[in-house]
Amino acid sequence: MGRPREYSDQAVLDAAMEVFWEKGYEAATTQDLCERTGLGRGSLYNAFGSKHRLYEEAIRRYAATRAQAQLAMLADPEAGPVRERLRAMMLGVIDADLADPGRRGCLALNAATEQSGRTEDVAALVRRQFVDLEQAICHLVTIGQRTGELSAGRPPLQVARTFQSAYYGLRVLAKVTDDRNALLDVVDGALAAL
Repeated sequence: MGRPREYSDQAVLDAAMEVFWEKGYEAATTQDLCERTGLGRGSLYNAFGSKHRLYEEAIRRYAATRAQAQLAMLADPEAGPVRERLRAMMLGVIDADLADPGRRGCLALNAATEQSGRTEDVAALVRRQFVDLEQAICHLVTIGQRTGELSAGRPPLQVARTFQSAYYGLRVLAKVTDDRNALLDVVDGALAAL
C-alpha cells in the first residue's frame, strides 16, 4: 500500500505556475520547482511525469484562474457599459503589471513567445486562451454596436482582433516601461478605435 499524498494538486500547480511565470520554461529548473512546491524530485515526477507536463498543467491553471477571472469580468453586465468593461480590463493589467516587481506580464503571452517549451500542445493551450479572449471581446463589441455605444462601421470580429492586439501589445510594453502615461495612451487609442 502506497503512502497517501500529503499535498494539494492546486497548491502545487499554483507554485509551479509562479515559477514558470517568473522564469520561463527554459530557466525554471527542477530544483526551483521542488523548492517552490515543497515536493521532492521523485514526488514531482511521479505526480506530473515531467517538467514539460507540469508546464502544461501550469498554463491550464493560469487559464482557469487568471484568464477566467478576466473573462468573467468582461461578461458581467453589472461591470458597466461595454467601453467601461474593456477599459477596466486594460487598466487592471496596467495596475497589475506595474505593481509586479518581476514584470512577469501574461503567462500565456510569455509561453507563446518563448521558443523553448513551446510544443504543439502548449501552443494549443495558449491559442485557446487567445481565442476565448477574442470571443469575449467580439461579443462585447457586438453588444456595443447593437446598442449604439460603439460604431457599427466595421465587423465585430475585426474590431475585437484589433483591440486584442492592442491589449497584448500593452502587456508587452508594460514589461519594460514605468511610464503609466504611455500605457494609458495605448488604452485611450485602443478605445478610440472602437
